[in-house]
Amino acid sequence: MPPTTPPAPDQGEPLIRDRGDACPGALRLHPADDGRLARLRLPAGLMTPRQVEVLASAAESLGDGRVTVTSRGNVELRGLGEGCGAELADRLAEAGLLPSTTHERVRNIVASPTAGLDGLGHADVQLWARELDALLCAEPWTAALSGRFLFALDDGRGDVAGLGGDVTLIAEAGPSAGGAGMPSAGGAGMSSDPAPGASGALVCVGGQAFRVAGADAPRAALAAADAFLRAAQAAGNGAWRVRELPGVAGAGTTDRVPADGPADGPADHPGLDPHATTDNPTGHPAPDTYATRRPAPEGPVDAAGATRRPAPEGRVDAAGAAPVTPLDLTAAFARAGIDARAVVPAPPLPRVAPPAAGALGGRALHVLAPLGRLTAAQLRALLPADEVRLTPWRGVVVVGASDERLPELDAAGLITRPTDPWAGVGACTGRPGCAKSLADVRADATPGLGGLPVHFSGCERRCGHPQGHAWVDVVAVADGGYLVDGRPTPRTDLPHAVAAARTPTR
Repeated sequence: MPPTTPPAPDQGEPLIRDRGDACPGALRLHPADDGRLARLRLPAGLMTPRQVEVLASAAESLGDGRVTVTSRGNVELRGLGEGCGAELADRLAEAGLLPSTTHERVRNIVASPTAGLDGLGHADVQLWARELDALLCAEPWTAALSGRFLFALDDGRGDVAGLGGDVTLIAEAGPSAGGAGMPSAGGAGMSSDPAPGASGALVCVGGQAFRVAGADAPRAALAAADAFLRAAQAAGNGAWRVRELPGVAGAGTTDRVPADGPADGPADHPGLDPHATTDNPTGHPAPDTYATRRPAPEGPVDAAGATRRPAPEGRVDAAGAAPVTPLDLTAAFARAGIDARAVVPAPPLPRVAPPAAGALGGRALHVLAPLGRLTAAQLRALLPADEVRLTPWRGVVVVGASDERLPELDAAGLITRPTDPWAGVGACTGRPGCAKSLADVRADATPGLGGLPVHFSGCERRCGHPQGHAWVDVVAVADGGYLVDGRPTPRTDLPHAVAAARTPTR
């Protein structure tokens, strides 16, 4: 089962972030014990065959010959040399993998990887992802979003809705609840009804839910991000995620591990992304006004770099509590001209297990990366393909491939069947690449015979652990052993202890 959440700080004290987040990017390389690290955002995990080849070549010639698939379907290159940043950026940009230097760290979009391939779901959210990515890169103000802010686009089956998105879109069947002539949030009323049978979308943000026309879903996600930035500015706490805003569901919780792990605790970079522009012809507050640079205050600092302190004088309500900052989605949708209807109470998010490794509806294959890493040769083994989609479960959907290719991919060392002993086994970077790790967790990771997913972590940060479902938590400790779901376990007993923990109890 997932680890016990650490006790929350006093919720009467507001969370204060006094620096911009330091998530690595393709342009902001992070120094690690095994060289420089680059994190490349791939909206919906999508790559063309040519981009796959460019990535494989960069891993071989500039890095350690491998890429890591992250828990958001992005990729990391490790072992990069000190002076290769410009060459890497040039290669990625030439291949279309770096469409915006100012926005490259905010293109955090996960989408149902099998949408449009297996006859399930209510909309091809891969198309929504492409539109949303274009909208994000086109707006100067979106550069102020944190590199951890996440959009999750679920086609209705429930595979990515539980991944902790700050803005979650869920496709719905039939006409949406939005549309001209229908009561709407803020009376925007500027979208037309979808055609009969066309999908709608549920927009879920901070415990609120709104229905919009499917055609408006990407713009609605962008409007929700605008609402977040305005709320964060009003709160004055430098929030990176929606759940860090006062007055929303889950308020006060922070990212205690890197949101897209694994990573190795980047150095503190004060302020915003230096590439962020303050040019703002749209009338939004400029990026620099969304997150104010402040000297570090006195007070306790949590593991994610957030400070808890009493609310400043003049910023308390009549009862002496921290002020509640509304996340005003109604106004945001109205500004964007989107017809939306609030759903009260907000429905629970749908959740299903990730797809198993193997064939997908005759048009695609789903294979998994062993311990979340792919060699350059394994990347090339995915080709030929119409396109590839990296998944939040450290896998790859190979579009345009038949099941006849499964033996070939199995021979390349990929996980091609749910009964593979390594299916469901994940690990952080560990030693020797991460200075914070207490063990070489990849060497210590043990295969199994199915059951719950298991994640091996080199320290209590648990970088890159699974999201949305129960999992077995294996964490290295200073005495050379591990905690398996909190139980002290000698390293020599790991195989038995992990196998027992992965077996669900009724």
